[in-house]
Amino acid sequence: MSYSNSQKNLPRAISLLPPVEFATQGLDNEESGAKTYVLPIHGQGVFLFSVIEPSNVEGETVSISFWDTFYKDGLRFTFGVGTLELSRISEETPLAAVNTGFVQNKNAFYWISLDAHQRAIKFGVGEARLETMSFQYVLEGKTTDENHELVRFLEKLTTVKVPSVDSFKPLKLLRDPIVQSSPLRVKNTEELTMGDIANNSFLPKSNLSPIAQKLYDNVAGKRFVLDDESFPQFSQAIEYSIANPNGWCNATLIKKSGEFGEKNLNKTYLRITLGVNSGESPGVPYVMEIWPPGHYSPIHNHAGANAIIRVLHGAISVKLFPFLGTDDEESVAGFAVATFSKDDITWISPEMNQIHQLKNLDGNVETCITIQCYMYDAEDQTHYDYFDYLGTKGNTEHYEPDSDADFVWFKAQMKSEWEAHLKEQEEQFLKSNL
Repeated sequence: MSYSNSQKNLPRAISLLPPVEFATQGLDNEESGAKTYVLPIHGQGVFLFSVIEPSNVEGETVSISFWDTFYKDGLRFTFGVGTLELSRISEETPLAAVNTGFVQNKNAFYWISLDAHQRAIKFGVGEARLETMSFQYVLEGKTTDENHELVRFLEKLTTVKVPSVDSFKPLKLLRDPIVQSSPLRVKNTEELTMGDIANNSFLPKSNLSPIAQKLYDNVAGKRFVLDDESFPQFSQAIEYSIANPNGWCNATLIKKSGEFGEKNLNKTYLRITLGVNSGESPGVPYVMEIWPPGHYSPIHNHAGANAIIRVLHGAISVKLFPFLGTDDEESVAGFAVATFSKDDITWISPEMNQIHQLKNLDGNVETCITIQCYMYDAEDQTHYDYFDYLGTKGNTEHYEPDSDADFVWFKAQMKSEWEAHLKEQEEQFLKSNL
């Protein structure tokens, strides 16, 4: 899936408000009174939607149809809890009927991917990506000519028809179908190799959205480092402040041990902010986060914002989730874990990598220090200013991104503690009799 917009006149993602009323002439009662949305490109794209508390009563289903321009033919998905039936509208026999479909989780959302070029139809639960796919169907003809005809059939599909009921919530249309996994690591153009592209192992920086490219450029420079000439021992000083019972970092971590529910020292990290909140991000846009070994975050989302994360020191492991659960912290299984080391850069978009949990693994020796930067899309008019997270009792909580300290003050504090530590060591050495 590409994150650049090579077709400048076609946005990559479209929020589905307002809908277009469906033309009911010539349709039976089941097809009337619905709403429709036009695909950005005929025969391809991804439709995202949610269903509020889907019914598990046998026989109660939800239908979503992809129609051609004149509503003569198309594809119909019929969903129930744990059931999915795919049909070609002009034919009586279903193409497929499988034991997948809606799940009993109010935070779940769903996606359908249409790819005329590959004759592929996909469905999944959560973020629209291969890792969350639970159903795939490829239209196969008996001959090459029949396959070409199936491609032409899919290319004629222009419109998505959905139920006009309050419990059904269309979310977005994505321009591009789901065709391959999206790499989590980002590389700049000067470092990218042919092998990186061929193996799909890195996302080119140029494939990020314009907003994410801007964030990347702000933190990816060679001089954007922790241990600079003004304080070469900065990372050592942070490690000392965490280990020292009298250190500011140690005391602040203890103070925060109940921030996400019951007291748990390991469920803490420090947020050191750079700059001020200018209204373009959830909280201050630049945050240095400090993760001692064994410390982790709750499972949380990112307010639909773009983000770039760069590791400045140590290593951090990231577990990704399809959507935010509701029962307990294991109610929705993660689908991927990746570990990022010093100078690795990863990304978050409004549609991808939004729900995650971070941890500095127990076996690590070094504290992990990252720089995280956030910004809403230019067309985002909601500006939801909270990170929702999964509480210990399964309820969704709202976390307002705050600051434990300003970066300038924090650096001065670490330098003061480090110099006091060195002075104490020198005095002990002076008094020693080696």
